[in-house]
Amino acid sequence: MRYLIFTDTHGNLEALQALLRFVQKKRIDHYLFLGDLVGYGASPNDVIQRIHNLKPITLIRGNHDKAVCNLDSIQTFNPIAASAILWTKKHLAKRSQVILGHLKKGPLVVHDSITICHGAPFDEDYYVFGEFDAAEAFDHIKTPLCFFGHTHFPFVYAERDHQVEGTFLEGDHNELKLEKGARYLINPGSVGQPRDRNPKAACAIYDTESRMIKFYRLDYEIAEAQKKILENNLPPALAERLSQGI
Repeated sequence: MRYLIFTDTHGNLEALQALLRFVQKKRIDHYLFLGDLVGYGASPNDVIQRIHNLKPITLIRGNHDKAVCNLDSIQTFNPIAASAILWTKKHLAKRSQVILGHLKKGPLVVHDSITICHGAPFDEDYYVFGEFDAAEAFDHIKTPLCFFGHTHFPFVYAERDHQVEGTFLEGDHNELKLEKGARYLINPGSVGQPRDRNPKAACAIYDTESRMIKFYRLDYEIAEAQKKILENNLPPALAERLSQGI
């Protein structure tokens, strides 16, 4: 079984298109999406429809998805993020609203061996940053492998003999061979708004037979995504950050 793991597209159609072109050359048996289809970017409807049409797919909601559907308050969001949520609400098609409103809450267990969540397995809105957060997350995971999003940073936390070690994934390609007896908490990085100073879209592919996870960074048409943001009068900072990966 080969899984594509991706998350945090945030309405960035150009980044999503690059990812979908890339996986056309791969054999993907199941898609796993970890939340936040919308927010920040200017193409929420196209992103929702394209991801919704991927089959078979297991997907969960993110905090921006909830806020756009009035399932959460925007009071916890910074002014720029809140502005983008209000814009997205205004421009969301009815069908897109229905899809977002029916997204499941994480964590979810997939095929008895993988857990997926947006923020953390104990709180879907919590940011996992560092070994202390990861150790608490492991206490709430029953599967050997958990994929999460929300932070927009590609990161691997491994638990061996009750000790947790974190590794930040630098560069455009990384590989991880899963060890027997170890447990893993893994963030593939963000598709639509990377924040690790690498502007390329991020994703991962997990092959259960080889027990190998490969992490990829993909070029996409950043200028086009920026142009759409500015043309739609979204905050200019949302366009600027795309080219900087912040």
